[in-house]
Amino acid sequence: MRMRDTFIKPMHREGIRFVAAFAAATLLLFLIWEPLGWIGVGLTVWCYYFFRDPERVTPARPGLVVSPADGVVSLIEPAVPPAELGMADTPLTRVSVFMSVFNCHVNRSPVAGEVVAVAYRPGKFFNASLDKASVDNERNGLRIRMADGSDLAVVQIAGLVARRIVCFVKPGDRLGRGERFGLIRFGSRLDVYLPPGVVPLVEIGQTMVAGESVIAELAPAGQAEA
Repeated sequence: MRMRDTFIKPMHREGIRFVAAFAAATLLLFLIWEPLGWIGVGLTVWCYYFFRDPERVTPARPGLVVSPADGVVSLIEPAVPPAELGMADTPLTRVSVFMSVFNCHVNRSPVAGEVVAVAYRPGKFFNASLDKASVDNERNGLRIRMADGSDLAVVQIAGLVARRIVCFVKPGDRLGRGERFGLIRFGSRLDVYLPPGVVPLVEIGQTMVAGESVIAELAPAGQAEA
């Protein structure tokens, strides 16, 4: 790895227009008053890093569930998956990863499988770290069916300052574990609903890296999805 790659990350295409807008505003601020222009430079750099999209190395061992987001595990509790995904109303273990405005916001699939449902639901914009955000906030859910026939749900949840959930996939698409499937702009949260009987391997407060950090193991190696 080159030294510059440590500091300069590729940017997701979703961020191009936002960085361009920040840069244009910065030029205007320089014309008004130079100190304001330098503040604009800082905000433009922040916007660029918000939309960074670094490559990730996903663990190869079969049966692992990886984090869908960069951030911190904020909740681990039983909860019923969103009704719009058409899953049973039996509570499953839900692992929530909270993303601050400084985290990379590109979302990645926790497992490999087929997307059998994508469901968007408008809602409110409470702080995404709150439990009620899973129920009340704007959200977009994916139901992913793995090779063994079991389903896992991952839900994008808008936060206090997030106003746009972006999803790149549709029903019938196949995702590899760690593959990009969407992003949320400016602070938010991802919920993962584990299949019945699967125990999380993380703790509240643990830092996650999307596509790399392991949340849970579905079954002994060789008996789960590849």
